[in-house]
Amino acid sequence: MVLGRRKSRRPVNPNATRVLDRLKYEVAQELGLIQGGGEAELRAALDSMKYEIAEELGLAEKLRTVGWANMTSRECGMIGGRLGGRLGGQMVKSMIEFTERHMAQNHLR
Repeated sequence: MVLGRRKSRRPVNPNATRVLDRLKYEVAQELGLIQGGGEAELRAALDSMKYEIAEELGLAEKLRTVGWANMTSRECGMIGGRLGGRLGGQMVKSMIEFTERHMAQNHLR
């Protein structure tokens, strides 16, 4: 890895975007974040989770007082990191399980 480079948030294969979004919705449903309402419901659930995490970190009062725009990058990163860990971690787990199943099936052939 080259130092100073930012990670790309784009999939390696642009055609995978829709499939990854579907996985994100499925994982969010499994976690009970949404009931199947699509992107708008997912965004609302993620916003709600941001405030829950801010509460856990003791940042909720500051967030209510000054708003997102006046929170420090570090504070926003702490909140976003925990949020990403909850949903993103489950997505990675699901992808690993899928890959293991696929590899096992192909090995048996």
